[in-house]
Amino acid sequence: MSMFLRAFVEISVPAEGAARVLKRMPQTLVESFATAAMDHGHTVMTEVGFDVGTTRVAQQVTIELGDAVETPSRTWLPLTWRPASGSSLFPSLEGELEAAPLGKELTQIGLSARYKPPFGIVGSTLDRMFLHRVAEATVQDFVKRVGDAVEGGWRLHRAAGASDGSFLS
Repeated sequence: MSMFLRAFVEISVPAEGAARVLKRMPQTLVESFATAAMDHGHTVMTEVGFDVGTTRVAQQVTIELGDAVETPSRTWLPLTWRPASGSSLFPSLEGELEAAPLGKELTQIGLSARYKPPFGIVGSTLDRMFLHRVAEATVQDFVKRVGDAVEGGWRLHRAAGASDGSFLS
């Protein structure tokens, strides 16, 4: 049984700029918070998790990003992540990481994903009780970090004065 998650953040970046940063997302993640790039730049290793008070609950995952798809209303990348080690409270998931305009200077960064709870039938029961909240918190934290990375990439572009549209092409 697959479960669905959706998380998003709003960032103060024009949609065109956010789409440019998103199109080079594997590199952006490595520059911002991923620990390593692998597999010709489409795959990164990073930590996902969430904070509980002053403690961080986290797991290393491998994230594979597909090529960007651009439509008039959004730019998105297929995304798959899998725990780097065997069994984990953190599920494998597949989804779409997207940038969509909300106005002239505002963009929504979102992740829509499907996952199967770990641990089979026992995991499905635990998912209803607890694990779905772990997955939601993990995805929301990841999207917030991606939003911060996109904003950081855009600020670097602005600081560099790249007004010719060549940035991140």
